[in-house]
Amino acid sequence: MTDASEFEYIIVGAGSAGCVLANRLSANADARVCLIEAGPVDDTPWIDTPMGIIRLLRGKRYNWYYETTPQAALGNRKLYWPRGKTLGGSSSINAMIYMRGHPSDYDDWASAGNVGWAWRDVLPIFKLHERQQRGADELHGADGPLHVSDLAQPNPLSRTFVEAGIQAGLPPCKDFNGHSMEGVGLYQVTQREGKRWSAARAFLDPVRHRSNLTVLTDCLTTRVHIKDRRATGVRVRERGHERDLRARREVILCAGAINSPQLLMLSGVGPGRHLQDLSIPVVFDLPAVGCNLQDHLDVTTMARESTATAVGIGFGALPRLLRAFAEYRNHGTGMLASNAAEAGGFARTDTHLERPDVQFHFLPTLLRNHGRDLVWGYGYTLHVCQLRPQSRGRISLASPDPGMAPRIDPAYLSHPKDLGVLRAGLKLARRILASTAWARFGPCELAPGPAVQDDTELDAYIARNAETIYHPVGTCKMGSGDDAVVDRCLRIRGIEGLRVADASIMPRLIGGNTNAPSMMIGEMASRLVESDTALSRSAVQAPLVGLVG
Repeated sequence: MTDASEFEYIIVGAGSAGCVLANRLSANADARVCLIEAGPVDDTPWIDTPMGIIRLLRGKRYNWYYETTPQAALGNRKLYWPRGKTLGGSSSINAMIYMRGHPSDYDDWASAGNVGWAWRDVLPIFKLHERQQRGADELHGADGPLHVSDLAQPNPLSRTFVEAGIQAGLPPCKDFNGHSMEGVGLYQVTQREGKRWSAARAFLDPVRHRSNLTVLTDCLTTRVHIKDRRATGVRVRERGHERDLRARREVILCAGAINSPQLLMLSGVGPGRHLQDLSIPVVFDLPAVGCNLQDHLDVTTMARESTATAVGIGFGALPRLLRAFAEYRNHGTGMLASNAAEAGGFARTDTHLERPDVQFHFLPTLLRNHGRDLVWGYGYTLHVCQLRPQSRGRISLASPDPGMAPRIDPAYLSHPKDLGVLRAGLKLARRILASTAWARFGPCELAPGPAVQDDTELDAYIARNAETIYHPVGTCKMGSGDDAVVDRCLRIRGIEGLRVADASIMPRLIGGNTNAPSMMIGEMASRLVESDTALSRSAVQAPLVGLVG
């Protein structure tokens, strides 16, 4: 009889990468796979309804609801960091933008010693995953499980943003995952017929019936068991009780840029002195764990409009909302099918740059504090973020208690060059919103406001208002040097049978949204695991072959 607590593979974290990995590894009927998720099942309509993102960012049931340490360059503010805590992870609470990043980003990874991660290596994976509404071509796939769609009914303000960006000197871009991502346009989204299409919908739901796949929800992994420098399983906390699960082959952490390094350190793998200070026995002193934290810092400019074209709270809003509910229920279209960040683009703040260094997200609504603060009236918000920050932060433990949040210090703007890029991006954003395309909407700039003009005032505005745009990466860096946590095969240095496969392995932050790349990492991990398994079998069988010959 099979032991219900024993598996070939244990995957910790059912996010963008974990769902892909569970799908692929469980395709082998002889391999028992356990997927562990700390959050609940993803059965709320707030997840399926794209505009439900507003509720998901305000609540804590499907959201880790983290906050950073006080940030010195941002007026000592603690910033809010939402992260998905349910099946699908952050793909279940994000803005659904389908973006791969610039091809050179991956070539940079490969040039740094990560052979097999160049653009030519990862492009086939992106195409394999994609079910592109526009059809297949040399850069896109149309037969994959991940639906990538055009927005059915973008707000007129979103189209006006594209017009305004062109007036400001940016080229139009109809496909940000095409031959050139520079310019402005409408984003494509991971939706199917007006509903969110998360990693759980794409990769997990179709295989939940497999008898060799066990999915545990509301189950917190508290540590990885390591014996003689080999991972043997995990301990989990489920409904107030703890139990152990055994992994006969591998434990794979897919818990994300915050929780993967946290779990490694709770398990005794990390900076030795830091672990000793918390009375955690050191299994392997690996100082790089938790370091190299990078994120896209974002700042907004906002304007009011006088035509009530925007989504907002004002006179006439209630009847409009009731009509939107009816339209979405009956047809899956309308305002509730919007991902909020409908349009955007990429630009270079310096013409000498080889690739864009800022990204825009345009929302046809007034947005403050991640939507947690309600704003009266109608208007629009333009986000701009720096794509390749040079600042580096760190994840560390605040307590040896697995139930307590780790210490998150992104060290925003700690590198002197980052502020200049963000300031230049903000100036470009204001130029776009000053274009004549907006004239018919009677615009009035709310923020930064007409009084904020010179660099000193802009820098002060950034310090008071900049926030995350939700793309933390890098804390289990992939590489070959002493500053790396995993090798190019995603294996933890110094520990056998233990890998990390999520955005934390990115050596450098890509120039774009990180959801699709995280799914790519999950796919790559499955191939690396299967390759190592095949090699192990060959090594065992080789002596027998020799004897028979």
